[in-house]
Amino acid sequence: MILCIDVLTPEELAQINAKLKDAEFVDGKLTAGWHAKEVKNNTQLLGKTAITQELRSIVEQALQRNQLFQAAVHPKAIRPVLFSCYEPGMYYGYHIDNALMGTPSMRSDVSLTLFLNPPDTYEGGELVIETSLGEQAFKLAAGSAIAYPSTTLHRVEVVKTGIRLAAVTWIQSFIRDPGEREILFELNTVKQVMYEKYGKTPEFDLICKSHANLLRKWVEV
Repeated sequence: MILCIDVLTPEELAQINAKLKDAEFVDGKLTAGWHAKEVKNNTQLLGKTAITQELRSIVEQALQRNQLFQAAVHPKAIRPVLFSCYEPGMYYGYHIDNALMGTPSMRSDVSLTLFLNPPDTYEGGELVIETSLGEQAFKLAAGSAIAYPSTTLHRVEVVKTGIRLAAVTWIQSFIRDPGEREILFELNTVKQVMYEKYGKTPEFDLICKSHANLLRKWVEV
């Protein structure tokens, strides 16, 4: 399942971009896997600084309060957010994200890219994801994010003009299987719509029962 969601408020977005304007960026290859280094050409915000910690906290809090993200992803653990910058000529070729990240190791189930500047301020820079329907390209509004399975090959197209700013992170889900996550998300969506339309009915109770029992069956704690 590929999900596009609104994450940041205008105030949060403005705060992040103001801090990034004068922040120190370093070679993005420093955080790439050995095979991804060959195709990664961008810069990233220096990790161990007060500014980075502040901006990470803004994004993490935004994800925690986002009900759509929580219902679709069921996050168990979220990797520290990375802030990336692509200037003209920069790109990130086809790669797959590391299955295990950090110490202690965390499994990457869902990858997330949060766009930080308007799409009309730079040319190129689309996130391209390989799907069963072929390549799909995404270039979202500032403050919006795309969450997609970490099992997919993906790339960032060459930025031709302007600057592309984005935040990326990876999530280990309580639900390992993406198909199971999608079923739970759809059942939860139906449950909410039913309650809004008809209130607490016997049919609503049955949906709640099925959703809860599938969650018990599939969750990894």
